[in-house]
Amino acid sequence: MANAITIATREGGGGDPASNFKLRLAIDQAHAANMPKENIQRAIDRGLGKGGGAGQLESVVYEGYGPGKVALVIEATTDNKNRTTSEVKNLIERLDGSFVSPGAISWMFADQGQITVSKEGKSLDVVFDLAAEAGAEDVEEAGDEILVYTKPHEVESVKSQLVEKGLVVKNAEISKVPTTTVQVTDADIARKILNLMEKLEELDDIQKVWSNFDIPDEILEKV
Repeated sequence: MANAITIATREGGGGDPASNFKLRLAIDQAHAANMPKENIQRAIDRGLGKGGGAGQLESVVYEGYGPGKVALVIEATTDNKNRTTSEVKNLIERLDGSFVSPGAISWMFADQGQITVSKEGKSLDVVFDLAAEAGAEDVEEAGDEILVYTKPHEVESVKSQLVEKGLVVKNAEISKVPTTTVQVTDADIARKILNLMEKLEELDDIQKVWSNFDIPDEILEKV
């Protein structure tokens, strides 16, 4: 999380979240994860070159196939690309997947703004109307939360309007949405996919893991 803030500061145009869209999103995610303010500021300072270390960090995107030929896009922030590449490659291949060259899989995904809103007594219809007024493209119910989808470049604008309308926004990010999905009908394959996803997310340098699998509820119950 701290590395993501540092990279956003350096690559997004400075340490002022009012003028740095990437940094605003990174800080929002840090707040959602209850990251202390002093840690956030320290990460911003690193991105501004205060205290050293930021120059060694870089963003890397890896691609691969998991069990059942599901596609994987993995975003990382690292101070040692060779180490991180080796860790990701070895893990994917050890858990019945394959590591592929950049560009082989990323075309299967499209960037989309995703805003997570707490229901807080609001119905889906109410949130849908407010989101539509704010310029959102779609709304989806997800348990105790509601997901609001936007164009990538409009996520911050829509988020700000939703907050002004009294909604509680828990997170806002640019997500990668699969253009096609792979339905998993084998419980053993599903178990292997979820295990690989979990192990990848446990690696220190990994920020996000995106995939295109679709596991039906009846299969999940068997995992």
